[in-house]
Amino acid sequence: DGFWNYVVTHCDFNSTDSKDITFIRSYYYNKLEIVRFDSSVGRYVGYTELGVKNAEAWNSGPEVVQMRNEKERYCANNVGNDYRSAVTKS
Repeated sequence: DGFWNYVVTHCDFNSTDSKDITFIRSYYYNKLEIVRFDSSVGRYVGYTELGVKNAEAWNSGPEVVQMRNEKERYCANNVGNDYRSAVTKS
């Protein structure tokens, strides 16, 4: 028993073109997604009462600017290898 708090970060893509890449970071509490940053939206979105409060605070602070840059830093630098690997195996 206890509480589970975890973050999942991933890139959705269907080509190596930057416009076809989406960076998503989801925050979970006890298996329930409470807040998410999605680069196609460009801000945090809350799904629970706690998530909405966090999203409002994070969207008005420096956190949102950092997340907007994560698509290039986290996804764009790695998608090319993943895309080539998937295409050669299909």
